Amino acid sequence: MLNSIVDTLLPTTMVGSYPRPHWFTYQLHGRDIWEAFKDVNHAEAFEDAVRTVLQDQEQAGLDILTDGQMWFDDYGGCIGSFVWYWYERIHGFVPTKHSHPFVEGGQVSHTDAAWLTDWGATAVTAAVERGPLRLADLYHIAQRNTKKPVRCSVGAGPVNLTYHVHLDYYKTQKDLAYALVPVFNAEMKDMVASGASFLQLEDLGAWLPLFSGNPDDFGWVVDVINKTIDGVEAKLAWHFCFGAAWGNASQGLFPSGAGYGSILPHLHDTGIEQYVLDFAVREMEDAHILKDLPADKEVAVGVIDVRNLQVETPEQVAERIRKVLKFIEPERVTLTTDCGLRALPRFCAYNKLRAMVKGAQIVRAELAGR
Repeated sequence: MLNSIVDTLLPTTMVGSYPRPHWFTYQLHGRDIWEAFKDVNHAEAFEDAVRTVLQDQEQAGLDILTDGQMWFDDYGGCIGSFVWYWYERIHGFVPTKHSHPFVEGGQVSHTDAAWLTDWGATAVTAAVERGPLRLADLYHIAQRNTKKPVRCSVGAGPVNLTYHVHLDYYKTQKDLAYALVPVFNAEMKDMVASGASFLQLEDLGAWLPLFSGNPDDFGWVVDVINKTIDGVEAKLAWHFCFGAAWGNASQGLFPSGAGYGSILPHLHDTGIEQYVLDFAVREMEDAHILKDLPADKEVAVGVIDVRNLQVETPEQVAERIRKVLKFIEPERVTLTTDCGLRALPRFCAYNKLRAMVKGAQIVRAELAGR
């Protein structure tokens, strides 16, 4: 049976990140939050920023909130901390920025090489071990500042973290991914023990078999995800989009014609309850694959294009929702953004959320009138 976080048809949320308030300029720069927060000004500004982001979501009308990932620094790609937060705090990785292995190998186009160079890479030089990630503490800070439920983003996850690494210790991406499993599993269990009830694993490793060209890789990717969430008693979602460096989808990295239909059927053996998918940027292409979603799975559908400054109208959002509901019942649909909103101006991010809420209200009224 699917777990319900709120008693609302077509509940609304957002993927994770949100634009920093302009006045919040503090950076963690690899430090444990409890080292950084010895500076009372940093500690107060951080919690004020989280509270502000939560209030933006509440005023927009979202049903399920996130902390906006105010713990992400202003690194390359705008959202480079998506990987660097983990590289800087998991023992075994070096904290310095290296050239990217995909660029060195000549595997990518000029455009993709530019953003991968901006993003950078690390090296793993020793066995990985859990460090001061503090996800449970970050959850506490968020949840004490709102009465609405907070969904917690976890990642970049163990497979995703193998993309931006020089493998100086482990021989393969697979070896590194398995080594990272205990780190993430322990963090997720600590979050649940602290009261978190909805965790979203952020891991674009779902696409790895397309990059490697080896369909057999789906087997170990699924196994890594299952081991990562093993024993985690919460509603569990898995987000894998098309990338978002400075608001750009990483389409050049994908084989021609690749979409969710290329991978989703291979992922159904995971214990994940909800897929969080990137649809709006492609005008709901692939939505038809949702008709084959197993009964024990649901979907959070991206109906807001985060890679475009244009704020959608509520009717545009409503039409995107209608396209999805041709293939899956509304009781198994959550509405979300394609990816994080970090690269957008706060004005655009906030008003896109408002448009999503109003679009959801339009469709709910239509469903109620049937």
